[in-house]
Amino acid sequence: MLPNIEEGILRRLSKIAVVAVVASLALTGCGKNDDKKGSSSGSNDVCKSAKGDGPKVGLAYDVGGRGDQSFNDSAYAGLKKAVEDLKATCVEGEASDGEAESAREDRLKNMADQGLNPIIGVGFAYSDAVNAVAPNYPKINFGVIDGFDPDDKPNANVAYLGFAENEGSYLVGVAAALKSKAGNIGFVGGVHNDLIKKFEAGYVAGAKSVKPGIKIQIKYIQESDLKGFGDPAGGKAAATAEYDAGADVVYHAAGASGSGVFDASVDAGDGKWAIGVDSDQYLTASKTQQPHILTSMLKRVDVATFNMIKSVADSSPLTSYQTYDLAHDGVGYSTSGGFVDDIKAQIDEAASKIKSGEVKVPVKPGA
Repeated sequence: MLPNIEEGILRRLSKIAVVAVVASLALTGCGKNDDKKGSSSGSNDVCKSAKGDGPKVGLAYDVGGRGDQSFNDSAYAGLKKAVEDLKATCVEGEASDGEAESAREDRLKNMADQGLNPIIGVGFAYSDAVNAVAPNYPKINFGVIDGFDPDDKPNANVAYLGFAENEGSYLVGVAAALKSKAGNIGFVGGVHNDLIKKFEAGYVAGAKSVKPGIKIQIKYIQESDLKGFGDPAGGKAAATAEYDAGADVVYHAAGASGSGVFDASVDAGDGKWAIGVDSDQYLTASKTQQPHILTSMLKRVDVATFNMIKSVADSSPLTSYQTYDLAHDGVGYSTSGGFVDDIKAQIDEAASKIKSGEVKVPVKPGA
């Protein structure tokens, strides 16, 4: 079992943010085909042809679904590995922008009624739905990425899969400070909630560990509306404001809104950097964006997704709170593009100090 680092942070995530999302059941087989950009679309839909005799997986995506080049795609990568390594088959569901909370419950019930096991909700917004549905299906194992139980009474058949996002963000904060020539960097969050504030806290701490006097601009696209994770225009506006105010590196923790941050870095011109999140976003960025993507904070949703599936295949299902930290390959940073090769040793030194316990990264801004 992984160490349960800072469990209380996820448990106290605002229920207001969870119920802010919205209205239609979008359950399909994994043969779903779409034209979204990203490694998981079109002909790369592994579940369409999966015919193994391994675990039968239900994966319920958050708003944006596969092709978001971020959080959902990372979960899909873990599912793909399970199909290949564990001979899994699968069914997908996807949340719709504006759906009622009951739609998430219906999506999970539909999967459970098909006998899928495990069933994984991608994103903390599935927490209430999983907590409501799981007790009625005690023989099925459920997982929630970034999940929590607001009453601190985890269901016996639910695994709440969390991450030390603050630790990965610390590393890209180090990178941002080392690369900044202006001594001025920025952060753009999708929604101003406890989870995203973990990214902010780590980023600020990492940057200040290198340059204590560095200026750090902080902006959030939305205060509580989860649309902040699917608003590229909002991401671009927030990042543009920071570049205009002197920042030369901007890190986003804003899901699909991050594409707007990348566009803003392109418009800002030479010498302006953006930092991606969740997956190695250099790999899915456009050719015009790539020269501006310094690195990405890797949140290994793929590792958590695969481990959950494998635990069920091994008849030892994960339960309760699990935290994927730096020491357990739960978070990290990317090197695609080669833009951090010259400072890699310093970033890795910071990582070693976190792993050894010499550095404890805060989970709240200002801590």
